Amino acid sequence: MLSEKDGQIQIKQLQPEQLPEYANIIRQSFATVALDFGLTQENCPTYTSYVTNERLEYKLKEGYYAYGCFVENVLIGFVSLSDVGGGIFELENLAILPKHRHQGYGRLLLEHCKAKVIERNGKKITIGIMEENTVLKAWYSTYDFIHTGVKEFEHLPFTVGYMEWIA
Repeated sequence: MLSEKDGQIQIKQLQPEQLPEYANIIRQSFATVALDFGLTQENCPTYTSYVTNERLEYKLKEGYYAYGCFVENVLIGFVSLSDVGGGIFELENLAILPKHRHQGYGRLLLEHCKAKVIERNGKKITIGIMEENTVLKAWYSTYDFIHTGVKEFEHLPFTVGYMEWIA
């Protein structure tokens, strides 16, 4: 089982100047999902695989924490947490480069986020996912996230599912 104790694997808080590097991780990682579900820049321009650096820069506000997963000092994964108040944190953009998937790095990032929320006296983590992505929904369920609802948005060609983890 992978562990940060391995020494070759580190999860670190990222700095604003690292945004171009982690933006590429996000785009590359979510591109496979876009392909699997037929999402294009034309039918879903706001989908995560098309996120701009400028849009990510906007998120760099107080209460936004960006974390990277490094293997032998190479960034291979990303996740962010945003403190939305009231002890609630929103997890976004959990992304592992395709060639590094199914090796436990996503689990490490998720466990890191859970620990950070507890450290900050948080009560829960919320996420929004593509409801039709049943594999992803099952993955989060494995790590104690429960499904709390769905919502359709006029501008999206998929349904957004919501899940949460209680600390």
